[in-house]
This record gives sequence, C-alpha cells and structure tokens, in this order.
Amino acid sequence: MSPTKIACVADDSPKAQAALKEIRKHYHIVPITRRRMQAEVIVVLGGDGFMLQTLHQYMKMKLPFYGLNCGTVGFLMNEYSPEGLLDRIEHARAATLYPLHMYARCLNGKVRQALAFNEVSLFRQGRQAAKIRVSIDHVVRLKELTCDGVLVATPAGSTAYNFSAGGPIIPLGANLIALTPLVPFRPRRWRGALLPHNSSVGFTILEPKKRPVNAVADFTEIHDVTEVVIGEQRKSGVTLLFDPEHNLEERIIKEQFTY
Repeated sequence: MSPTKIACVADDSPKAQAALKEIRKHYHIVPITRRRMQAEVIVVLGGDGFMLQTLHQYMKMKLPFYGLNCGTVGFLMNEYSPEGLLDRIEHARAATLYPLHMYARCLNGKVRQALAFNEVSLFRQGRQAAKIRVSIDHVVRLKELTCDGVLVATPAGSTAYNFSAGGPIIPLGANLIALTPLVPFRPRRWRGALLPHNSSVGFTILEPKKRPVNAVADFTEIHDVTEVVIGEQRKSGVTLLFDPEHNLEERIIKEQFTY
C-alpha cells in the first residue's frame, strides 16, 4: 500500500515553523490545490486557533485534518513528534465536527452569514447591558435577557469559552448544543440551557441603537446586529484525526473531571 500523501500547513510562530522544516526533512509534502487535489490528509502545525483557521480555509476540500500541537492548550491537536507520522495518521481515530451556521441581520438592513466550529457569541458594544429576546424553534423562551452577551456552543467548543463562562461540557456524541448567558443580570439566576443539536436558536436585539450588540462566529465579527439565528449545519462537517490514546471524545469527558 502506498504511503499517505500529506499536505502540511503551519502558523507563523517560531515553534511551528521549526516543526514544518523538520517534517519536510523526513517526509514528502504535497501541495493543496483546488485544481489538482493531491493530498489525502492535511497536517496542521500550531495551536487550536490555527486549527480553526485551517478548518475554515480548507473545509471545502473534504480532506481529514491531523493536528500536531505547536501552541499552548492544543485541545484539537495531537502531541507533536515527527517520528512515525505516517503510521500515526494511518491508525488515527476520526472525529466529525459539525459547525453552527449564523444568520445575522444588521441595523443597516444587510444580512451576513458565517460558520462556527466552536461557538457563536453575542456581545454588548457599549457601557449598557444588552437586552436580548431568546427564541427556540420560533417559540419565545425568554422575553428579555439582560446581560453582557450570550453564546451557542458546539460539543467541541463547549470546553472553551462556553466552559469558562459557566456553561456545561458536552460529550461529542450527545447531539446537544449549549446556550449560555454571559454575565446575566436578569433573569439573575438563569444559567443557560442544553438543546437538541437540530434546534434553531433565535436572538432578537431589543433597543439595538441604544444598546448595540456584536455577533462573532469563530473569527467572523459582525457589528450592530438586530437579529441572529443559529442552527447546526450537518452538510459542512469536517473530519479531525486523533491518536487513539488522545482521541477527542476522551478529552471532552476528561475535561469534566479536572479542577
């Protein structure tokens, strides 16, 4: 059997660039092109942020991604080592991530759309708290949430900002998404909700001129939104590869027992 054809991308950090040089010494790297797709897997050198950027950039290629951690946390990455790379890729376990689709309408009437593999977040822009109406599947569940913001997180993203904001960690196969408020003032004790993964989550910004709100989907930030609708997009799933002893599902479960 012929060896796996790998492409390799790296962020601009010295550690990732040094790793790229080392891998190029030991392995034949093929290019990523839309006209002639030679690669069978994309090796990503960097941290979680760079992995997310790479997923957005190359998701239409329909290739699996194998990350090697050259960053800090590396939750979406494998431990860096250039040795036995092709064998590790061949025996890696696959995890499929499905992004959230964000539809946002702005004060000027324009409509913007974006995808998020971690979370879609809404943030107040000014000194006053945001006032947001929350609907689930077109049913109003909170007439008025007064807060610094609110987010919807995927299972993979539930361990990141969502968890830091007090939201729950979601196992990868749970078919759930997290709805988590950011510094809620009213209702003061509302801590969010777990929703079926196919739910449609709608946010209507109340008093959008007086209390402006931004929406952020991973790296895409949209100013002065008046309405945001979020739902999972199954047709845009991506495949991440993990070493068996560090698979993503095990990491998510393990995160629930750390302190």
